[in-house]
Amino acid sequence: MAQVPATPKARRAMTRLAAATLGPRWTLDHMDLQSSERQALERRADGAARPPHDPAVVFLIPLVGRHHVGNWADVEARLRATVDSLIGQTSDRWVAVICGQDAPDTIPFNDQIRFHRFTTPVPGNDKWAKLAQLCQTLPHLGVTSGYAMTFDADDLLNRRAVEEMVRRKASGGYLVTRGLVLDAQSRQIGQCAPQSLLAPGRKAFWKMCGSCAAWRFDLSVDTRDAEFLAAATAHEHRMFPYLAALAGRPMTPLNQDGAMYIVNHGENFGVRRGRVGFKTRYVTRFPVTSDAQRARIEADFPMA
Repeated sequence: MAQVPATPKARRAMTRLAAATLGPRWTLDHMDLQSSERQALERRADGAARPPHDPAVVFLIPLVGRHHVGNWADVEARLRATVDSLIGQTSDRWVAVICGQDAPDTIPFNDQIRFHRFTTPVPGNDKWAKLAQLCQTLPHLGVTSGYAMTFDADDLLNRRAVEEMVRRKASGGYLVTRGLVLDAQSRQIGQCAPQSLLAPGRKAFWKMCGSCAAWRFDLSVDTRDAEFLAAATAHEHRMFPYLAALAGRPMTPLNQDGAMYIVNHGENFGVRRGRVGFKTRYVTRFPVTSDAQRARIEADFPMA
């Protein structure tokens, strides 16, 4: 199962304009759409999502197979740091599900941290097949309403992120616009934030890393939310804000550096596609230099 190609930007703009002016039904009937776009428009046609009453956050974590990596102990250690960033959250309103061929020995599995074994033979990269399986588990986790966030097994979450999400109760979900990139070799940290006149070339975190979007779901209203999540996350992460908005569920930016993306550690998924070099260059271009910000990062990401 390969990653589904992104819709070209011009086409996205046309589809959003049609949905806003002519309506989701007209757009469904008259435009050539991908499966994710069709499902998004079906959600839009059903009406706006409501703020959740008592939300929880579900983290869906695909884990690379032992047979695909050179150093399994390093993969286990990085996953443990990811899980520890969840265990250290200031709110316990979360559940994590890890999907892979091999259950790591370093993870304290329990009702809050669960493992789903992946047994489907997939030639080449199986990340998106694992994401699809993870989305299928959503209706069976005991969480009816809240936010679902696909999260890479080597990234870190700000320890206050879950607390912010469940407190604010955004009706459309959340987007990490501000975040951090850590070069594991140099230990230098780069700042991700939306581009501005003062910082041309800077990128929002969601353009850099897939651990960037918490999708609103409410299975008590529509059990198809899990299907929409599977279709949406089959694309690259730059499609996420577009699909959420197309569904009538625009994502709210988190008010903090929501996540940390760790690159250049040798087992990044991007290494397999030759796409890490520009991210290490980004770190050196937009480094964190303030002592006050470094202190805040150490408090928000103690596992870094």
